[in-house]
Amino acid sequence: MKSDELKKAFLNGEHDELLKDIYVDDTVILHQRDRYVKAITKFEDLYGQRDIEIYSAPGRTEVCGNHTDHQRGQVLAASVNLDVIAICSKTDDDIIKIVSDSYDIKPVNVKEPEKKDEEEGTSEALIRGIIARLSADGHKTGGFVSFMTSEVLVGAGLSSSAAFEVAVGTILSGIYNDMKLSPVYIAQISQYAENVYFGKPSGLMDQMASSVGCLVNIDFKDPKDPVVNRVDVNFEDFGHSLCIVDTKGDHSDLTDEYAHVPEEMKKVAAFYGRDFLREVDPEAFYADIPKIRKKTGDRGILRAIHFFADHERVGKQVEALKKGDFERFKELVTESGDSSYKYLQNVFAVTDVQNQSVSIGLALTERLLKGKGAYRVHGGGFAGTIQAFVPNDLVDTYREEIEKCFGKDTCHVLKIRKYGGMKVL
Repeated sequence: MKSDELKKAFLNGEHDELLKDIYVDDTVILHQRDRYVKAITKFEDLYGQRDIEIYSAPGRTEVCGNHTDHQRGQVLAASVNLDVIAICSKTDDDIIKIVSDSYDIKPVNVKEPEKKDEEEGTSEALIRGIIARLSADGHKTGGFVSFMTSEVLVGAGLSSSAAFEVAVGTILSGIYNDMKLSPVYIAQISQYAENVYFGKPSGLMDQMASSVGCLVNIDFKDPKDPVVNRVDVNFEDFGHSLCIVDTKGDHSDLTDEYAHVPEEMKKVAAFYGRDFLREVDPEAFYADIPKIRKKTGDRGILRAIHFFADHERVGKQVEALKKGDFERFKELVTESGDSSYKYLQNVFAVTDVQNQSVSIGLALTERLLKGKGAYRVHGGGFAGTIQAFVPNDLVDTYREEIEKCFGKDTCHVLKIRKYGGMKVL
């Protein structure tokens, strides 16, 4: 549809039901309508009036399985109603040109999929990595122009990078492959781009939760064919809201901290001649700790203890949710958080102990909830966000009090959306 016609349709409220279906929350419909109109207008300013398509990819929240995915463990994760939207138009050349909010990404030629070392750590690298995998796997690629705008908090544990990657993959699925690329496959090529081209040793959980959508239990025993099961639950049925608090920590210098987590876990696995902790018998591990610590040091041992416990904890959470036992679910959420704090040790960076915003957020949340909710470090950790399940009658008080510390609009009351990466129109 022509961009001006689609903009008029949004202005007239013709797509309000669609927006409600995507974003779940009635209170954000007018905001989303205005957001889409502004995005189309910006696209027209950049590229003129054209036939356009619109795509969306959500941020994600990790519910359990903190740093278990890269050891082929289980996770419980969900897509949230903060997303990247992309206004796109197919072009006849081989150039992908994206402007993302105020950032003008350099053009990428789909006929040049080879990795460029100078692009490492850039958006261009992510785009090129996705193109490379699509081409190698025999899928179609080609040029397009796009304006993207994101509400996924950057550096706050909701995985803005995965949302961007999934958006690019979904666009290429829609424009050139009739939307036939599976969400699991899009997540896998997104992770490849981040690992190999961008240079960040991330697991697959972020991309999978963004691409697949809903609340999902993912088993990464075989990362080439992960088992993905949706868990049908509405947290509002239990009188609780999902709150993500941005503690305003800075992720920019933490790449080494993140990298040490899988490195140290793999050293423990290597003691048994294995590549991943999922392949190690936990009982043998506990019996061998005196011998292992001589080879790996103590932090690797503690991080392995966390892995074994959180991997098992995911199944317990899924079982509790299916039974409707929300009190047990909350106990397990807080147990997971305690394990991350004590054993995984990803709540603050040991290289900068005077900056512990996540620790402060957890301490304040414990005091404010008084045993009535649940809370944990969120995402990769070391800086960024915490997650809290807050009784609905405490949400306003909780938000008011926690924002006294971290600032206005740092507490985000979110919904779990049922769609992952998708073509909106």
